[in-house]
Amino acid sequence: MTPAIKMLEKYKIKYEILKFEHDPLDQSFANEAAEKLNLQAEQVFKTLLVDVDGVLHVAVLPATRQVDLKAFAKACKGKKAMLADTKKAQNTTGYLIGGISPFAQKKCLNTLLHCDAKRFEIIYVSAGKRGLEVAVAPSVINKLCNATLGDF
Repeated sequence: MTPAIKMLEKYKIKYEILKFEHDPLDQSFANEAAEKLNLQAEQVFKTLLVDVDGVLHVAVLPATRQVDLKAFAKACKGKKAMLADTKKAQNTTGYLIGGISPFAQKKCLNTLLHCDAKRFEIIYVSAGKRGLEVAVAPSVINKLCNATLGDF
């Protein structure tokens, strides 16, 4: 059981776990999850770490989107944003790239959930391990991660 799943259990959150066999050659993790689990890619959300003016933030956005770094920086009231490097992202969250969950990260970071999440009753995010997704209501991310909605 991953820290993300333990957190959902601790707070008695309704969720569903979905598993698939991760292909180590596939580096498009959220799209791979959508394809292998036969889900709408717009409903599968990826979790990225973004450095805004030297401070790390979490971006949770649909697999079909790329983070608009300028818009993300603005949403964080910053000037410049760039994706965090792999090692820093892994050390900060405690998860491997491709398995970063918005839940139960090692450090509590400012989290932005893409406004597209409002279109769905359920979204799919990493459960903290490659090949493991969790289905939750978008409000769960708002509640447990203290996330704010944004268009980035």
